[in-house]
Amino acid sequence: MSDSVFTKIIKGELPSYKVYEDDKTIVIVPLYPVGKGNVMAIPKLQVDHLVDLPDEDYQALMATVKKVAKHIQEVLQPKRVGLMVEGLDVPHVHVQVIAFDTMEQFREIPDESQPPDDQKRAELAKKLTFLGVQ
Repeated sequence: MSDSVFTKIIKGELPSYKVYEDDKTIVIVPLYPVGKGNVMAIPKLQVDHLVDLPDEDYQALMATVKKVAKHIQEVLQPKRVGLMVEGLDVPHVHVQVIAFDTMEQFREIPDESQPPDDQKRAELAKKLTFLGVQ
């Protein structure tokens, strides 16, 4: 399997707005954040399907998701922080962590016909970066 776009980000071959990283996971701001703000938690091991992650990597991913969701709750103070595992566009497991006040915000479909708003992404990353990640 060739490297996914996420593997290339993990290797430093592509730029990203990183908000958290540990030895097993990385968390970045997606190209088109939705809701009040969202990030993607990604295991460093490239696996297409969540159920195919080795238990240790699955547990590390979910621990990161919980840690980041709590941080988002504190920083953005939304009514809810929701999770979505879809993985249709990139063959690499990832969990969307979405801050939202309404179901419309949670289910928002971004307008990908426009270029990504790098200023918005950078501002969100700056707000959400924690544990010494730069």
